[in-house]
Amino acid sequence: MKNIVLCGFMGCGKTTLAKRLAKSFNMNFIDTDEEIERTEGKRIAEIFETDGEPYFRTLETELVKRLAKEENLVVSLGGGIAANEKNHPYLKEIGTVVLLDCGLHNTMRRILGDKRRPLAQNGAEDIKQRYYSRMPIYRAVADAIIDSSKSKSKTFKNVVKALEELK
Repeated sequence: MKNIVLCGFMGCGKTTLAKRLAKSFNMNFIDTDEEIERTEGKRIAEIFETDGEPYFRTLETELVKRLAKEENLVVSLGGGIAANEKNHPYLKEIGTVVLLDCGLHNTMRRILGDKRRPLAQNGAEDIKQRYYSRMPIYRAVADAIIDSSKSKSKTFKNVVKALEELK
């Protein structure tokens, strides 16, 4: 099976679903935010604070370039990776890109005030603007788009069905 890449806005369920897919298909799980934290030795919020967002975005691009050479992966992307169009060719090299979207209302409910998410600290209006600006860019790279506002089980089934149809 090709690698599976899950993209989408913060809080859409990428990591939870990627772990389940990896276990189900006996593949390796990679969360790009966790991988960056591991290699940098600090939390994402700390990287943003000490090194800035541009440095973090460079780390993301370096990571997806590396992942494009690996196999047997289910990758959960940080919300900004697929929003950066220069990463799109690398994402396509990694594997099948699935966009998860739970809608703006659910996004707000899930992430507003979450201290682990630096970009969720700027308030509801910023999240709304960022959500609407990123969604068309995510759609441009996606091989499949899945509504992740449903139950985790239903979302999982819909992703598996979409992957089967894309074979």
